[in-house]
Amino acid sequence: MHDLAVLYEHPEWQRPLFAALDARGVDYVAIDAKRAAFRSDSEVPARVVFNQASPSAYVRGNTRAVPFVLAYLRHLEQLGCDVINGSAAFALELSKAAQVALCRRLGIDHPRSVVLNDAEAGIAAVDGDWPRLLKPDLGGSGARIEVVDGPDALRRALAVEGIWEPDHLFLLQELLAHDPERGIVRLELLEGQLLYPMRVVTHGRFNLCPSPVCNPVDGEGGACEIAAPDAKPVEFYPYPEVPDEAVHSARRILEAASIDVGAVEYLETPDGRRVFYDVNANSNLRPSVAEAFGVSPFERVVDMLVGRIQRAAG
Repeated sequence: MHDLAVLYEHPEWQRPLFAALDARGVDYVAIDAKRAAFRSDSEVPARVVFNQASPSAYVRGNTRAVPFVLAYLRHLEQLGCDVINGSAAFALELSKAAQVALCRRLGIDHPRSVVLNDAEAGIAAVDGDWPRLLKPDLGGSGARIEVVDGPDALRRALAVEGIWEPDHLFLLQELLAHDPERGIVRLELLEGQLLYPMRVVTHGRFNLCPSPVCNPVDGEGGACEIAAPDAKPVEFYPYPEVPDEAVHSARRILEAASIDVGAVEYLETPDGRRVFYDVNANSNLRPSVAEAFGVSPFERVVDMLVGRIQRAAG
């Protein structure tokens, strides 16, 4: 049995983590969830399993990886394995509706939302003004998110062939204004502690993945499958002035979601709201921002993993 197993689907995202594990000499096995199977009598592959699968697998043609990972995590947990970002964390990441419900339960401001599986039903449920932000319940990499300015625009958006795949569920959320020059805020946390905060200037894009693979530092040569709009590249900046109250809210969200390594995003509206709108269990770290805080992010993750391995070994 290995000390660590890393369950993943996107190999490019994992290269920095694998390099950090190799440099530390950690005994690990990488499990690719794109084409995989396990037996009902299978034993755990390692003392600790680190789930790095992403909801956005479907945009890369790897839709079947998501249900496999969820089933495998539940199998491992039933066997008593120490799973980091386990089935509860992954299930929450797979559902924007569940994230909204969690924030409501915690009393944390979140986008007012309509959850729908039919355009007409969604239109009837809207209580308020248009435009609205349309996004899939199973999100990832900004795929299928768009602004709709009224009922007809919603009907057109949801009539596009294949738009309902893979989960046949969408959200209509209030469209929240924010200062485009300041962007949104993303907080990266590791076992309840703030790793680093950053501001993300979106320039109208929805794919805000901080991995240099998707949003390169120079804005050129991104390898993401989501086509970028005709806009400036996404910009990522250190945000040392992040309010303590925002960090506290992010910590509460991830703790309630059983997310050990993850990120939370929020924006600030002109009328003073701080609205948390996205929870990520598969956190792609941004080394250039982390370094501004004197943090080596993947080495910190390996520190955490080694500690968990030592505890699991007794």
